[in-house]
Amino acid sequence: MAVELLPDALWAEIEPLLPEHDPSPSIDGGRPRIPDRVALKGIIFVLTYSIPWNKLPKDLGFGSGRTCLRRLQEWQEAGVWAALHQKLLAHLNQADQIDWSRAAVDAGSVPSPPGRRRHGPKPNRPRQARHQASLAGRP
Repeated sequence: MAVELLPDALWAEIEPLLPEHDPSPSIDGGRPRIPDRVALKGIIFVLTYSIPWNKLPKDLGFGSGRTCLRRLQEWQEAGVWAALHQKLLAHLNQADQIDWSRAAVDAGSVPSPPGRRRHGPKPNRPRQARHQASLAGRP
């Protein structure tokens, strides 16, 4: 029996977060857009099995790896993944399924304040030649 990459219950949570799109191909022709669920299954397959996007087997029915990658990027720009993360965290928290004893707060995720400028003119110092060795023997 094959493993279900995207159970119906999970798809029901994800589908409302996806941006709307025109289901028909463009006026000048072109291929019809593959369904979002099929593209998401392709994305999950590539990420689960750690294969390159261009190695996604077309006979699995997920479309091309390039199409799945494009859809992943489209959804990233639309904020789908951040919204899904928040939604799933809310569900897990409501069901008391988050083990906060294993959580860690790390300052590595906080940007450091900008430092002083390291290069550039130093107004308190006399101007120095770049290549002092080459100027030593000149009159």
